[in-house]
Amino acid sequence: MIIPIRCFSCGKPVAHLWEEFTERVNAGEPKKRVLDELGLERYCCRALFLGHADLIDIAAQFKKF
Repeated sequence: MIIPIRCFSCGKPVAHLWEEFTERVNAGEPKKRVLDELGLERYCCRALFLGHADLIDIAAQFKKF
């Protein structure tokens, strides 16, 4: 739902990079270049960003009990 604070595999802090990643990809930059420039070189961190589905906005629409 929300991006994890750290990578599950290696433990590198990644949450602070999520906003910049989404802004730059939505602006039309290639994902590979953005990940390289943000310093995400390990495959586990890259997979975390590429496989993440941002569902917090959808989940927030439902009523809490």
